[in-house]
Amino acid sequence: MNYGQFLNMIPEATLMAILVVVFIVDFIFHSKDSRKHSALYLTTAVLLLGQCAVCAVAAPAEAFAGMYVSTASVNIMKLILTAGTLVVVIMSQSWLRLQEVGNKDGEFYMLVISTLLGMYMMMSSGHFLLFFLGLEMASVPMACLVALNKFRKESAEGAAKFILTASFSSGVMLYGISFIYAATGTLYFNDTVANLTISPLTIVGLAFFFSGLGFKISLVPFHFWTADTYQGAPTAVTGYLSVVSKGAAAFTLMAILMKVFAPMVEYWEYILYIVIVLSITIANLFAIRQTELKRFMAFSSISQAGYIMLAVVGNSVLSVTALTYYVLVYVVANMSVFTVINVVETRGGGTTKMNCYDGFYKTNPKLSFLMTLALFSLAGIPPFAGMFSKFFVFMAAAQEGSFLAYFVVFIALINTVVSLYYYLLIVKAMYIKPCDNPLPTFQSDCNSKLALAICTAGIVLFGVCSCIFDWISVAAN
Repeated sequence: MNYGQFLNMIPEATLMAILVVVFIVDFIFHSKDSRKHSALYLTTAVLLLGQCAVCAVAAPAEAFAGMYVSTASVNIMKLILTAGTLVVVIMSQSWLRLQEVGNKDGEFYMLVISTLLGMYMMMSSGHFLLFFLGLEMASVPMACLVALNKFRKESAEGAAKFILTASFSSGVMLYGISFIYAATGTLYFNDTVANLTISPLTIVGLAFFFSGLGFKISLVPFHFWTADTYQGAPTAVTGYLSVVSKGAAAFTLMAILMKVFAPMVEYWEYILYIVIVLSITIANLFAIRQTELKRFMAFSSISQAGYIMLAVVGNSVLSVTALTYYVLVYVVANMSVFTVINVVETRGGGTTKMNCYDGFYKTNPKLSFLMTLALFSLAGIPPFAGMFSKFFVFMAAAQEGSFLAYFVVFIALINTVVSLYYYLLIVKAMYIKPCDNPLPTFQSDCNSKLALAICTAGIVLFGVCSCIFDWISVAAN
């Protein structure tokens, strides 16, 4: 084997180097050294920023006889997810300084980078084996992240549900892959699509494979772990799980459906129709009933997953562009909300209960305003970026041209109004709902301000800077 082919995997190689450097820095400093936190944070943040530059300039490449395939659109998605990870690292500082975390910042950074490396491998896979290895590389460290705060029983419960569900979904997915292998005699994506024929064996394999990845994306009816895991995990981890992990899984599912299962498009489109309508509708109805903000955002993320997969219905180049752009906008909007939640929880003496935000505007108007912008973007209110991302997703789905596609788009449009209602419930609590004892006025830390500034700039600018969408579109062609 020619080991020089590893040089074609530049983003993965540099991210692996970052992981080693962070480990060495964590090893050098004594656990009680006050300089350790700053050294680890600055090292990780600077290296991740450099990794964003690497992904931006990386060229399409192939290695190991097509097991590894990285295209321009894959590199852009790697850039988006790396930038989202950088925001998570920045906003997590107020939580990592808490005494209950207990000098676990080194472990946190290494686990986050490890999951990101798994997502890189998953998205760049041209072979079912490499895809599965990347998926597990991303899933197992994620369970450790959910359980990182061992002093909270909710964290252990959320991690247990996550790892059990992940194990079950991986088994289901492997079962589906075995059917595909039995029908085609290969695990390479290019060879599979060449040999794939419609038969009961391949239909069952497709259903099992889709079910396995449906768990990872939290699509209904594979979503039951989501609310408990989001509530139990530390807020920074919940934000990471809701945007970076979901974006990688959604992009990979789209790529495999459109490339490997192209001969079976009429089958997986029907599956998508059902799953999208169920995900958006059921998640919206359950979100209205929530009183805990992280559970509320869990059902919001399930609904957003339905919108993300709506782009795949079109099965075109516009689908790739719309999905990538939607993930980009979703990262900045969702991370803005979770940054505010994290600040209120760690520095404001608040909880994640929704009634904690009653009268929040009176004491903390700036945070209230930034959270309102993020919620408006998630709801798709113009002129924020969320409106444009939903528009392109709807347009990509409508390109399919069938009555069912138009019907699903219509249902999604109706659910957009429903989502606007429950997002405005939080805005109403902050601005209108009376409260005799609101949260006190407090000062956000500099890192949280930086994270909010980055996310708010994205919410405002990504929708009006057409060059960003054009850049993604050129890469997808």
